[in-house]
Amino acid sequence: MHSNTGSSHAAGSDAHTATQEPTASGAGTGQGAKGASILIENVTKRYGAGKKPAVDQLTLEIPAGQTIMFVGPSGCGKTTTLKMINRLIEPTEGRLILGGKDVTKINGDKLRRTIGYVIQAGGLLPHLTVAANIGLVPKMLGWSKKRIAERVEELLDLVSLDPATYRDRYPRELSGGQQQRVGVARALAADPPVLLMDEPFGAVDPITRQRLQDELINIQNELQKTIVCVTHDFDEAVKLGDWIAVFDEGAQIVQYDTPERILANPANDFVANFIGSGAGLKQLGLARVGEVDLIPGVLGRPGQDAQELLRHVDMAGLNSAVILDERERPMQWPSKDDLGRMTTVPHEVNPDLPLVSTRSTLNDALDTMLVASTGEAIVEGPRGRYEGIITVETVMNAITELRSHKPGEYTPVGNNTGEIPVSEVSGADQGSSEETSAAATEPWNDGGERS
Repeated sequence: MHSNTGSSHAAGSDAHTATQEPTASGAGTGQGAKGASILIENVTKRYGAGKKPAVDQLTLEIPAGQTIMFVGPSGCGKTTTLKMINRLIEPTEGRLILGGKDVTKINGDKLRRTIGYVIQAGGLLPHLTVAANIGLVPKMLGWSKKRIAERVEELLDLVSLDPATYRDRYPRELSGGQQQRVGVARALAADPPVLLMDEPFGAVDPITRQRLQDELINIQNELQKTIVCVTHDFDEAVKLGDWIAVFDEGAQIVQYDTPERILANPANDFVANFIGSGAGLKQLGLARVGEVDLIPGVLGRPGQDAQELLRHVDMAGLNSAVILDERERPMQWPSKDDLGRMTTVPHEVNPDLPLVSTRSTLNDALDTMLVASTGEAIVEGPRGRYEGIITVETVMNAITELRSHKPGEYTPVGNNTGEIPVSEVSGADQGSSEETSAAATEPWNDGGERS
């Protein structure tokens, strides 16, 4: 039930090359991909003569508009590989092709302004407001103040932060999850075709991590960037990735495939051990809430006559109503008993609603409902808009269907490879991408990063 399609490939320990025939990008939007393809060609990174390479003769093709997860043990070279894409770390040998253009020798600072970059805790500049952090690269690119302000508003809305509330705050006034959202907004500010993410959700609590993962999935479904993300968490890779590259020591890719096929057919014992026990349970990370039937629910508005709304709930045979704000986002979920005690529906927002995204996994939905002890959860779509209600019964029926689902046939590396499409990115004439202002925490040099 995972949305990935296309051929699957693995590379054995004696091969450092991973290629695949990419799927059609933009399927979720009906448009061409806004991302750019990436080719890492025979790239090696050595830290000093005579030392073992951190990355050794790596070739990797990444299709435009999809999310690729780099996973593997500490020290395997996955972060080094990520940082060579935007040349925070300079490759010793090999070529980097971005959108069909060799970027190995161009000015590194200019390259980093064309690639979004997100690190743990957002990497925000503490002396700048949220708006100034987001607008930093557009300002460097010469955008007008009006255009920057409009872009800040748009991106704060995209990452589910109210612009009026958050634009003038400083990073110290934000929670960890809010800082990470601003970090993502900043990375997207100049509309980059490629977004690099280095353990982006590793510094937040599990509940916040789940929400941030869901928001990233929704953002990607809308924008169709090329995302390359490093994680130590295989469950996160299954949830977020269209493709997963499993790294071993020396940046050898031992399997490069869809999450579904890696779970069903690990290439060797190393991959099987990395997946760990419970591969069948991890399959729940492949099915999305948006793939199951939702209950429409009874909808109300603040200020509405509560007794009239109660009559609609009774007529529908339900036990509650969902109250939406002017942007169609859930505010409250009063029960019939609650409505019976009201004259009009209040304007207050309940911060503890059991919420899941259409792109949440069924596993996440089940966890949310169990924690809330409701047996139901409200489902949000892009930008937090209401989509419906999911129930435990719906999830259990979907799990039964998932267990009967058989993944496609496993295909070894080397078959069905082809040219990766390069897509035009809107706004390219204005420097259509950005390097994060994580320069505050990430020096642009050969710092010896080996993770």
